[in-house]
Amino acid sequence: MWLQIRMYLLLAVMFAIVYAVIVVAASSLGIQSFAVYGGIAAVMLLIQYMISPKIVEMSMGVRYVSEAEAPKLHSIVAELARRAGIPKPKVGISRLPIPNAFAFGRWKSDGRVCVTEQLLHLLSEEELRAVLGHEISHLKNRDVTVITALSVVPMVLWYLAWSFMWGGGRNRGNTVVLGIAAFVLYFITNLLVLYGSRIREYYADEGSVKLGNPPHALASALYKLVYGSARVDRETLRQMQGYKAFFANDPARAYHEIRELRQVDVDMNGSIDANELLALSSKQVRLNSADRLMEMFSTHPNMVARIKRLSQLAARRA
Repeated sequence: MWLQIRMYLLLAVMFAIVYAVIVVAASSLGIQSFAVYGGIAAVMLLIQYMISPKIVEMSMGVRYVSEAEAPKLHSIVAELARRAGIPKPKVGISRLPIPNAFAFGRWKSDGRVCVTEQLLHLLSEEELRAVLGHEISHLKNRDVTVITALSVVPMVLWYLAWSFMWGGGRNRGNTVVLGIAAFVLYFITNLLVLYGSRIREYYADEGSVKLGNPPHALASALYKLVYGSARVDRETLRQMQGYKAFFANDPARAYHEIRELRQVDVDMNGSIDANELLALSSKQVRLNSADRLMEMFSTHPNMVARIKRLSQLAARRA
């Protein structure tokens, strides 16, 4: 309940920013009625809310697949949705060149769960089930509705900034100024998403475990996602900045996190087993000032701290 309250507070702050922008724009046109301002802002947010799934689908190259095309994927999603007590979401595959998964939608019955092709090749079935449980938990917690609405604004602003500042060559003139303005607005609106995004990741991790997935399976999957992201070229990662809040981990931090996670993978076999995760539960995890600062500006919690949390869940089950 407290998670939902904080999410709706974030939505209220976003509404306030949109309202402020409308006030400035309307004032320049000579409109003086605050009722008009509120009405325009409400209509804009409603339109954004209704079209945001389509924007996400187009931006992330989602193709929905039938049960005949992906029987295992559909079977796992259907089972997890049944356990979570929610309608089975649509199942899609994204063409993004990175191993990851994400969920989005306008409401619980409109949920969509998607994976990238690289993810399907990277994870074992147990790990895939744990990641899908994480995404199903986002739908069950109803945080996808708010995050979807909030994330569309910085996503669009990021692409505008990228297009204006780097996509037009030397003769674009004043478009550089427009790009800078779009980037500033991207930064401001993105800060509203970050805190709520980090909170919901912990809840979704715990939700995946409650759906019957072993904590070490999710920890191992997250470790592999970090490893897979670290192998993606930096230019590709940079182009995904606008929608990383949707992912199961933050690909932009992979280069740094892969070094930290080596202390968890004791036998260095590229995965985290039950014994390795249980051993972490008795260790002290300390984040330095740089890590804490980096986490404040990230869509996801520090990965070592996140896996530490999973180790505590494993210790309770042992």
